[in-house]
Amino acid sequence: MHQRGEQGLLADLASLAIPFSSQEHIAVFTVEESRKVDRDIPGAHTKNLFLKDTAGSFWLVTVPAEARVDLKALPHAIGCKRVSFGKAEDMERLLGISPGSVTPLAMINATPASVTVVLDASLADAKRVNVHPLRNTGTLGLEGTAILRLLRHWGHVPKVAAIPTVAS
Repeated sequence: MHQRGEQGLLADLASLAIPFSSQEHIAVFTVEESRKVDRDIPGAHTKNLFLKDTAGSFWLVTVPAEARVDLKALPHAIGCKRVSFGKAEDMERLLGISPGSVTPLAMINATPASVTVVLDASLADAKRVNVHPLRNTGTLGLEGTAILRLLRHWGHVPKVAAIPTVAS
């Protein structure tokens, strides 16, 4: 059994020899707030949607920060029923984090098969994807393939999909 939380994350990054960059910054709760911080950090920035489908299954979908996800078309793209936003208490119970700190790396705290994690195809191929290290006062930059490797290491079966968007 692996160690959970940020310490477990850092230990797994070290044991799997996954290179990453780390930056500390002010707390950011929204993509809008994070834009001020992101200016100084190269690479792809992300937005995370914690969702629940009508069958009662939970989903964590990570997309580029600027993407406006088409929530009507999303279920077809990822293979589920109609989705709505998950509740903060479910996020805390399943992922061990609170809104504003959502990251695919929180899957370190999730029991395998409790949440399906989906990474947008453009991020899966990116050389540097910026995500929170389980808190919104820092950013880790690592390859999209490294995120998928970590998810598999923690016992998850991540999906990679072209997430449908709507024009802004």
